[in-house]
Amino acid sequence: MPYQPLPVRDGLNPTRLVLPHDAASVARWGTALAYLEDRFPDDVVRLRQKVAAGEVVTGRGAAVDAATPYEPRGFLYLYRDPPEDEPRVPALEDVVVLHRDENLLVVDKPHLVAVMPRGRWITQTVLVHLRRTLDLPELAPAHRLDRPTAGVLVLTVRARVRGAYQDLFQERRVRKVYEAVAPLPAPGLELPATVRSRIVKHRGVVRAQEEPGEPNAESLVALTARDEARGLGLYRLEPHTGKTHQLRLHLASLGMPILHDPFWPEVREPSDDEPPLQLLARSLTFTDPFTGAERTFASRRSLAEWADGRVRG
Repeated sequence: MPYQPLPVRDGLNPTRLVLPHDAASVARWGTALAYLEDRFPDDVVRLRQKVAAGEVVTGRGAAVDAATPYEPRGFLYLYRDPPEDEPRVPALEDVVVLHRDENLLVVDKPHLVAVMPRGRWITQTVLVHLRRTLDLPELAPAHRLDRPTAGVLVLTVRARVRGAYQDLFQERRVRKVYEAVAPLPAPGLELPATVRSRIVKHRGVVRAQEEPGEPNAESLVALTARDEARGLGLYRLEPHTGKTHQLRLHLASLGMPILHDPFWPEVREPSDDEPPLQLLARSLTFTDPFTGAERTFASRRSLAEWADGRVRG
């Protein structure tokens, strides 16, 4: 983790800015404050207030003032103000703690709750909510879980152990099991099946896509229950890799897009008023890097469209 001269405040990390080093930039700005005012022209008054209060610092931790010189390739740290119009997320109150010890906090995340501050959601996220309510300033997620997806989320409590647990996920040493509700397979499609493809997420494009080339994503897809009346099934999914939108894309590629997915089969504007994506991170299993013990954490949630082997109307 990079050195951070400002602490977490009210659940939020400071923003780190990297100062450009090209010749035009060096000639353009003589001071760090001039750079900030040029980059954030709508926030000039607030920026000056932050500088006056000592809330903007360099990468070495020195407070920035009006005379602090512009330093190419240098860093500036400051606290950004949360947006005043951030939508409230009542489902945050439904985040359930499954396990807590000196290293880990494991929670059961509801649908439609973002894990990390990003875009429209800054304070109304799992990370900021738990840092505030549990007084855990070093808390950080060990892996990703999309906002539409519910289920098991592992977070590290202390910065010193974060890398070891994140490595488990990056090195594919975690067994992940998901459940999904989707259309029944077409005749002739045999399940369980292993789906392999090359998945690429391009910057600025809302959903990932499959492209020709060496496969970089693999998922095991199994059908565990059927609802013939509505042509829907309950699926067990085991991703062996962790590409963006992997399970959603692999089921869609089989002709079985997950129920209520706003990205497949066609992209549509997502709405929190619609039923949530029927995808649940059911369980995670791994060998603890510090104790050597096998650990399994399982969600207590169920998919809203599936109960007792039947699809709800």
